Amino acid sequence: MSDFIYPNNTPVILLNCEEAFKELTDDEKQYAHYLSRASWFGGLIVLLQTSLESPLIFILLYKLFREQSLEEIKKLALTECDFTEDEYIALLAFASAFFANTGNYKNMGDTKFIPNLPKEKFEKLVLLSKFGSNHQQDAMSLLNRCLESIYSLKDKERRLGFPYEATTTYISNNFLKEDEEIVKNFFKKQNMDAWNSRLFKIVDESGTVTYEIRLASVLSTDDEEEKSLVNSFAVNGHKFQITRGDYSKLLKLVNENLELAMKFASNELEAKMIEKYISSFQTGSIDAHKDGSRFWIKNKGPVVETYIGFIESYRDPAGVRGEFEGFVAMVDKPLSEKFATLVTAAEEFIHLLPWPSTFEKDKFLKPDYTSLEVLTFGGSGVPAGICIPNYEEIRQTEGFKNVSLNNTINIKTTEAPNFISASDQEIVMQLRNNAFQVQVALHELLGHGSGKLFHRKKDGSFNFDIDQVINFETNQKITKWYEDGENFESVFGGFHSSYEECRADSVALYLCMVPEILKIFNYEGPEADDITYTIWLMMAWMGLEGLQTYDPPSKTWLQAHRQARYVMLQVMLEAGEDFVKIEKVKGSDGNPDLLLTLDASKIKTVGKAALGNFLRRLQLYKATADIESARKMYDGYSLVSSEAAHPFLDYRNIVMARKKPRIMFVQVNTFEEDGKVVLKNYDSTVEGMIKSWIDRFPDSSICDILEELWKKDSAYFV
Repeated sequence: MSDFIYPNNTPVILLNCEEAFKELTDDEKQYAHYLSRASWFGGLIVLLQTSLESPLIFILLYKLFREQSLEEIKKLALTECDFTEDEYIALLAFASAFFANTGNYKNMGDTKFIPNLPKEKFEKLVLLSKFGSNHQQDAMSLLNRCLESIYSLKDKERRLGFPYEATTTYISNNFLKEDEEIVKNFFKKQNMDAWNSRLFKIVDESGTVTYEIRLASVLSTDDEEEKSLVNSFAVNGHKFQITRGDYSKLLKLVNENLELAMKFASNELEAKMIEKYISSFQTGSIDAHKDGSRFWIKNKGPVVETYIGFIESYRDPAGVRGEFEGFVAMVDKPLSEKFATLVTAAEEFIHLLPWPSTFEKDKFLKPDYTSLEVLTFGGSGVPAGICIPNYEEIRQTEGFKNVSLNNTINIKTTEAPNFISASDQEIVMQLRNNAFQVQVALHELLGHGSGKLFHRKKDGSFNFDIDQVINFETNQKITKWYEDGENFESVFGGFHSSYEECRADSVALYLCMVPEILKIFNYEGPEADDITYTIWLMMAWMGLEGLQTYDPPSKTWLQAHRQARYVMLQVMLEAGEDFVKIEKVKGSDGNPDLLLTLDASKIKTVGKAALGNFLRRLQLYKATADIESARKMYDGYSLVSSEAAHPFLDYRNIVMARKKPRIMFVQVNTFEEDGKVVLKNYDSTVEGMIKSWIDRFPDSSICDILEELWKKDSAYFV
């Protein structure tokens, strides 16, 4: 049960950006405010992308905490509902986790979480609250529809995944494994992106199947504008219907705020970017969003940085549909100058990577790389860094941007990591933020930004010299590539996310040994060696900690980054020569513990050689669309076994027993007062988290919109 709750001691930290916000002009504050409003309204789409019950839980919690103060709810819980103090805190912890994840599944691990208090007490509190008393019918209706789901831990509801084995709202419940190839072939034949879509399998009374691909848009299927986006097809005897109008009323609110933001754009590129985003959300056109991304790439070094849309495909079980995400941030100029220096030298550093130059892009497209202070991040969680756009054809040939989210990296923590020695804990506590900053920079810029993909174009020509480029594993000519209509995501499917994160992290480890790179961040000599050691040690440690997101019953990894780091840990162990060791020991509390050690003297020899060979293969298989070889290699390293040398299934039990709760970020809000935009901070507590979300949506009509969207979805997921 403990795997599925947020403990009462879960740390909550304010994502502070006050000083950076003060530096903005009045117009820049207005621009940031309306972009933030757009991001928050769009972020609610994640509720509908997570689980059927998530929109209803949001409505229930919103109305419960909006109708009366937290002090009144506490008094009611303790005096009339038989709550203990711990149970009351558990209620707040659940609500905070729900808001922080924008749904009832963890953004890091995709496993469900439930309240750590009896269902009967939760129900009683709702019914006796001001919301329950004043709106009894509404409260009963919500409880009848979502209370069982809030607490249910049935096998298929414990994690996210394909509907025939887990939970998803990207694909209707009746979707079967044999449907996967049918749909995949359709997207390939139509040369169509799935980023802003969901898939519903419709079976009529005669048993005829139609696959409905529903695009996210304000407009409905019947509206005349951009009518060409909706159509019917018959492919290989299967019927497909492209419709639109998904999340319509939420996207309408997004566009209304984007239109207001556009009035305060600082230049034409920003205005055109927003105009294209509005067009995309209005019509459902991914091409319009790609055009907006092109303007975004060209807008170098803005004071207020933003990106919004259906971005990351981690949670779609097929790995091709994007979760909604919107962020707004202010530039940290001093740190951004260091990143600019790194970008300037990037071409030189890319040549140090362990694959031939023929496997690298013909020309490195120097991105804008900035360090940002996050003002708003609407989505299922706040990352440390981003490399976007995710449209591979743009990233390969036109460019991309990197952002490092500084106020998510530089957080103060007093929690020392498990499973490493006291001396290593001291080093990590001192250097981990500095080391993480370097790792994120290399991961985003030179990891995601490197490597060529080999394509055969529609006219039969290639984007590489087929007579000269050699597969360095076979020493033969290249025999595999991406065909027209294929891309990395479509060929590698849901597997692509972890694979690419592993490649980017491996690049970061491989290059963090380079003195010239560390010098850019003002680390030289012994201090530079300490940064390198910390990066390698923390990566191995994260691989061990990553076992938290491995699900033994299904033998499935539930989180892309953590699987990637576990794979890298296996590569380090495979290097031998006692480079990395894991020992089972007795902890100071008398219970089983683990000790992870890494030999710093062997990083640049044993470690570099092992990682370099692995990284070459990662790039080779990605470049040549060789999913079979990639899968065989990656699945082998991903295996969690009981073999004698390293019984990782046994290690997992120890990792789970000593698991520490993951940080939740409270985000600020912006408001208009007397024609000016002001920023409001909140306490770093579960109470602060809840208050921030209630303040964020002052108009309760947002619940009516979510209720309406839930009703449309319920036919496909009940």
